[in-house]
Amino acid sequence: MTKLYGLKNCDTCRKALKALEAEGRDVAFYDVKKEPLSRDKLAAFLGAFGADKLVNKKSTTWRGLSEVERGREPLDLLVENPSLMKRPVIIDGEKKYLGWQKDVQAALIG
Repeated sequence: MTKLYGLKNCDTCRKALKALEAEGRDVAFYDVKKEPLSRDKLAAFLGAFGADKLVNKKSTTWRGLSEVERGREPLDLLVENPSLMKRPVIIDGEKKYLGWQKDVQAALIG
């Protein structure tokens, strides 16, 4: 089973979900706002992708943070602000993917 972590109202997440399902994949979708991720899960994502990639510094959530808040630990920021996570995060077996760029699409849908 493929797991997709993102936001229900995110266009990129919806495109990824639709494309994966069209390929016949069984996809479990997790809305990180409705089902907040555990610290352990977020720590694993940070370990896999790094804070520079996982924390979306182009988001309106990031722009709404004060300079002091932006200086906090990435894990704490992601726990408190799930929409700061770049999306989608896709787990396919042992492989982890971040985003829905052409290379990710090629790896997952051929």
